[in-house]
Amino acid sequence: MPLAARALALGLVALAGILAGFLSYRSAHAPTYSGVAADGVAAANATANAATTTAAAAAAAAAPEPDGATTSDAAAPVDAPAGRPIPDMVPELTLPDLSGRQTSLRQFLGHPLIINFWATWCAPCRREMPLLQQLRHAYRGEGLEVVGIAVDFRAAVADYVARQAVEYPQLIGDDSGLAATEKFGMQAVLPFSVFADAHGRIVAIKVGELHRDEASYILGAMRELAAGRISLGDAHAGITQRLRELAVERAKAKAGDS
Repeated sequence: MPLAARALALGLVALAGILAGFLSYRSAHAPTYSGVAADGVAAANATANAATTTAAAAAAAAAPEPDGATTSDAAAPVDAPAGRPIPDMVPELTLPDLSGRQTSLRQFLGHPLIINFWATWCAPCRREMPLLQQLRHAYRGEGLEVVGIAVDFRAAVADYVARQAVEYPQLIGDDSGLAATEKFGMQAVLPFSVFADAHGRIVAIKVGELHRDEASYILGAMRELAAGRISLGDAHAGITQRLRELAVERAKAKAGDS
């Protein structure tokens, strides 16, 4: 690939990392995060999705996988209407688990929680699953639970999690997965991970593939929040700033590797 085209692809990936890497939730006092007012989160979602789509196409052109799956950190977009405002709390949501039993997402509250939206056909989703499993084990002492919400068919999900020995609970959104993403105020961009505290408050939403340094920072902020050492607003601000820095560092590292 020509050097100019590779540079463009890397630049677009960096842009997606900044725009789509993190969307802070809408708080009651409408603070501003990453230069976006809380009431403008829906518009930010649309901008992030557009940047993500462009970056994914550029990165795929730069280094396509044999099966044609996206190779960048960018999320995989799915056609869907714009989401609602991001809620303050984990919403009421009931979906079937792998056995078909209707399960309320709220039954997992009372502990720190990562809710991961994914699909078997999404390459970044598949890449981040081992990390999610490792986080569940590493933070078990703090009660962390990870719940997957698969925007996919039950048979495909059951086969994949069995082959990969995925241990954390899975809910299936084959017919209602897009509606579930909208309950979190998100457009259907996969993967994305919702971080909520033990009270069900949404602390962060990470759009795109989750990385260990990002997860460690968010979970550390949640630990400080639970201990009363920082406020929810402080957690939002710190997470927004740190994830922006990590996205830039990751883009620079990729540029250096090329």
